[in-house]
Amino acid sequence: MLTDLEIAQKAELREIDEVASSISIPDKHLRRFGKYVAKISHLYLNELQDRPDGKLVLVTAISPTSAGEGKTTTSVGLAMALNKIGKKTFVTLREPSVGPIMGIKGGAAGGGYSQVLPMEEINLHFTGDFHAVSMAHNLLSAVIDAHINFKNELKIDPTQIYWPRTMDMNDRALRQIIVGLGGSANGYPREDSFVITAASEIMAIICLSKNLVDLKERLSKIIVARSYDGEFITVEDLDVQGAMATLLKDVLDPNLVQTLEGTPAFVHGGPFANIAHGTNTLTATKMALKLSDYVITEAGFGADLGAQKFLDFVCQVGDLNPSAVVLVASIRALKLNGGASKNEIQEEDIESLNYGFKNLKVHFENLRKYGIPVVVALNEFPTDTAKERETFDALCKADSIPYELSKVWAEGGAGGIDLAKKLLEVIDQPNSYKPLIPMEAPFEERLEKLAMEIYRAGRVDLEPAAKSKLRLFKKKGLDRLPIIVAKTQYSISDDDKKLGAPEGYTFKVRDLNLSAGAGFIVVVAGKIMLMPGLGKDPNAKHIDIDADGKISGLF
Repeated sequence: MLTDLEIAQKAELREIDEVASSISIPDKHLRRFGKYVAKISHLYLNELQDRPDGKLVLVTAISPTSAGEGKTTTSVGLAMALNKIGKKTFVTLREPSVGPIMGIKGGAAGGGYSQVLPMEEINLHFTGDFHAVSMAHNLLSAVIDAHINFKNELKIDPTQIYWPRTMDMNDRALRQIIVGLGGSANGYPREDSFVITAASEIMAIICLSKNLVDLKERLSKIIVARSYDGEFITVEDLDVQGAMATLLKDVLDPNLVQTLEGTPAFVHGGPFANIAHGTNTLTATKMALKLSDYVITEAGFGADLGAQKFLDFVCQVGDLNPSAVVLVASIRALKLNGGASKNEIQEEDIESLNYGFKNLKVHFENLRKYGIPVVVALNEFPTDTAKERETFDALCKADSIPYELSKVWAEGGAGGIDLAKKLLEVIDQPNSYKPLIPMEAPFEERLEKLAMEIYRAGRVDLEPAAKSKLRLFKKKGLDRLPIIVAKTQYSISDDDKKLGAPEGYTFKVRDLNLSAGAGFIVVVAGKIMLMPGLGKDPNAKHIDIDADGKISGLF
């Protein structure tokens, strides 16, 4: 059996000019990165405003496991399947972060015969977007310390600096550090930290910005510290929003690539859903909606994270109207959610499947609260047994959950035609989409509703650090900003050990972080880390390149 990388390397790609021409993108808006990748000017969206929008379909998943659910694979395969049955379709995805690729995840461009290509470029440096975000982020970090070192006219309190440094790599040793050692020439010694680039507020800002003017305005609002007088210090105070925007100017342009079957794809922006809002850029999605009849977009991790943030925050900020949701599951992932051992998921296990199905049911019920049609995609694996399929079918029928088998990993678009047809059926059902979490409600009310309605908690507990931050935000009039929760992706709760469908527990909030430029408050729950670490056997040990430049082990 070929690996994902081998499948990708054997594919015959259309040159990017041909892909762009097939969707009528003018050459003047095309900037090529080799033969198979191009950036499309974000200004092109202005020329498309009179065109009607296509229908927007969100792909999300059950709580993720090490067995894999196939969310990105399903997104790609479903887009290809819709094209096969005559529906002009686009797929929009996030850019992979190199940190997890070198860690435990491997590639993040789909899999099998449902991939976006060129896979190596997308998974590695791609068009340099992550590099530019890191540069702009670290420029701000450097400016803060330089300002303190030279007279500190803004009276920045070195013990109250909120802005960390960043890099796109998993590095646990950088979670908490001391900077400025070695004498006065090196600055003021203080505590600092690193976040992974996907967790940078600048990444979130890129995904929400409309144009360069909006980008600069959002950058200027970033709150980096407090002064000795207790006032917030912003990027505008430091006067570097122009330089930061200059470093980021090309990042605003969506990256055009293609699927293995030639379906156009935008891969653009990369915020993590367990830390930020977990969806690709608004510019890419809006442009795709103008260029096609259907757009398949993906929201990271489980529906309690990516889908909730997409439906409650992204759609409101971007004025998007989703037509349907596809909820991806696999029998092996459901068994893990039901307590099965990772080493035994190849074996038939009806008991664990029954218990793990509760996780799918919770996500399905949560999504239906938004008044939007939902269909489940059961991602097929060769180890699924006939009895397990029968059990899954009976459970879905008992709870009136529509589903369809997806074979897109093994068969590409052809393996998703039944799913595509099922999706078209549910899209025609009544759609009364409405966000669940009202933006205008008090902070505590919104957080409690989110924790109880989506996470199924019994109560919310704010620890002292979070309470202190909330008092400060209220004093500054910033507590009405939308809420984005940073928590474990492995459970609907704040505890990665609570599998399946936990309920009635206490949802613990340990801190609040202000992302004023992006326009939200990050609620930090449980033990979530903003800088991941490499494991004992990282994927980096299996990646290699030969004398001819051929890569192996990437996925």
